[in-house]
Amino acid sequence: MSRDAFSYDPHDAREMRDTSTRRSVRQQRSTSPDTRDSRNPAPEERGRADDTEVRKQHSTRDERSDSPRAYYVRDRAYPLRDSEMNSLKEIGKFRVIPMSDLAQFAYGGNRERMEKEIRVLARQSLLSDRTFEISRKKTLRVVTLTKAGYWLLKNANQVPDGQPIYHGFVKPRELKHDADLYRLYQKEAARIEGGGGRPVRVLLDYELMRNLNRDLSLLGPAKDNPDRKRELAEKHHLQIVNGQILVPDLRVEYETPELELRHVDLELATRDYRPRAIAAKAAAGFSLYARSEDAPRLRRVLDEREINAGILTL
Repeated sequence: MSRDAFSYDPHDAREMRDTSTRRSVRQQRSTSPDTRDSRNPAPEERGRADDTEVRKQHSTRDERSDSPRAYYVRDRAYPLRDSEMNSLKEIGKFRVIPMSDLAQFAYGGNRERMEKEIRVLARQSLLSDRTFEISRKKTLRVVTLTKAGYWLLKNANQVPDGQPIYHGFVKPRELKHDADLYRLYQKEAARIEGGGGRPVRVLLDYELMRNLNRDLSLLGPAKDNPDRKRELAEKHHLQIVNGQILVPDLRVEYETPELELRHVDLELATRDYRPRAIAAKAAAGFSLYARSEDAPRLRRVLDEREINAGILTL
């Protein structure tokens, strides 16, 4: 899916510069606590069992015991609860999240508390809450970080090194697809945790395509050489199908119970996918998901073409 190089930021009221001194902390298989800015609070260490339940902890923590802490960007302080900071982190990782999914997964279904905290974050210009018309009869209410929210996460060292974060809305025609990726991740994360694993990083196709295109440009005229293209695909852990390097919608890197770092590539297929495209995605080894209304048709296509792949329902 093509992406716009620029995003719209509805609250870009002032430029904010990362002036904090950050130490380089590389994520290892047995991870150590992240180095934090001295002005910002460091999270408590968690054991492995607690780590796999982190999303549930954030959604069920008693609001009365979740007191605000001050996070600083330059000369401004942002008082935020842990649950509010967690929402910013989730939104930043996925760029855009539907409000209904944020309530379900980040707040344990507590819509009232989510609405209250979203208003707090919006008043501080850390996120934008908008409703888009996705069809003649349907609208979608979503949230995204503003540039201020982006820099807050950067300055507060609230995401691991190597975890991209985003801000601003992309093209409306891509909004519904992009918004579904958060639910897609939750489905796959539950499968990983059910097997004793632990998700550690999320990469959207934005990041995968950017890294791939950067290396392709460095090849120059040799980018069409089959051997060089194959080497490049292997470097990025991708497959070549019909002469093209295929990129998934979402890559989830996770730690196995044996502390091995692995990844799974996910594709959200829609009814608009042509049979050849579905076959190519399956051949690339992607785990295929589909919305409930699209799954039966896509399964028929796979059966008709005798493609040995399953469709998981979103």
